[in-house]
Amino acid sequence: MVTNMEYKLNDIVEMKKAHPCKKSTQWQIIRMGADIKIKCVGCGRIVMIPRLKFQKDAKKVVKSNN
Repeated sequence: MVTNMEYKLNDIVEMKKAHPCKKSTQWQIIRMGADIKIKCVGCGRIVMIPRLKFQKDAKKVVKSNN
């Protein structure tokens, strides 16, 4: 479980489970708050998930937006 990672807007993160579209595991963060809105890099589908679930399922930051 990744808990100490810093996530920023527009970061590309790799999640544990692949999205069914094209088996893409990479998501772009488009909104941060109590819930986090992420967009699938493969198909563009937007999903909103609770922050705790996001932190549990995120593996690593693939591309950071500094």
